[in-house]
Amino acid sequence: MICPVCQFDNYAGDDLCENCGADLRASSTPEPATGFRGRLLGIHLDELGAPAPELVGPDTDVAEAIQRMHREGIDCLLVTDGGRLVGIFTDRDALIKLAGHGPEHRPISELMTRDPVVLRQDDTIAVAINKMAVGGFRHVPIVDGHRPVAVVSARDVFRHISTRLS
Repeated sequence: MICPVCQFDNYAGDDLCENCGADLRASSTPEPATGFRGRLLGIHLDELGAPAPELVGPDTDVAEAIQRMHREGIDCLLVTDGGRLVGIFTDRDALIKLAGHGPEHRPISELMTRDPVVLRQDDTIAVAINKMAVGGFRHVPIVDGHRPVAVVSARDVFRHISTRLS
């Protein structure tokens, strides 16, 4: 029996999808995405254990920011002003926006992505995957109000899912 939510091929007669936990008893009526709370994708982001964000101010020199990212082995920096998230600067930003120009000495606010898409701690992994896929993001800040508390990466999500499947 094919799950109407995730298209997983279940055994005939199963009441719940083995992959996502969707109710298969009414398989001719797909379950709305808003009601989906599968075992893997329905987990809230606060349970994912995403790392604390690395923060910089909007006046941080972009060359220093890139050196810090290289030195600390991190892929992104969140830009805050007065504790409020105002932007994100990723390794992709450095590559695309500075390619052939070198890390000029200018403020990171000139190259960051302003007002980034964010997640809340009570959002699910499914919501994170959707936002990453739709926006083409590899990193999405998790906020409490406007204060960044973590950064979830595609790597974090896929690592979590793969450990649950094995």
